[in-house]
Amino acid sequence: MGTDCGYTGRLVDVTRDILAIALSVVGRTDDTTGFVVLPKRWPVERTFAWLMRSHRLARDYEARTDTAEAMIRWSMTMVMNRRLARRPR
Repeated sequence: MGTDCGYTGRLVDVTRDILAIALSVVGRTDDTTGFVVLPKRWPVERTFAWLMRSHRLARDYEARTDTAEAMIRWSMTMVMNRRLARRPR
């Protein structure tokens, strides 16, 4: 799993020790200018963009975490169903 350089420090330790997930920090180099797609970060940001299409996920309406998780699963199910229902080109 990759993350932005803004999420360094304790988050890397927590994901390794508690969640048993290897978190790699992907950062920009100083010699790049403008927009550059960073490796392993683009799929995560793209997935968040797909989820934000659901109006209910764009705001924090849920009081309970299990309800919020269910809404995320529902939204990803809708994304997958749309892809499966597409006509082949």
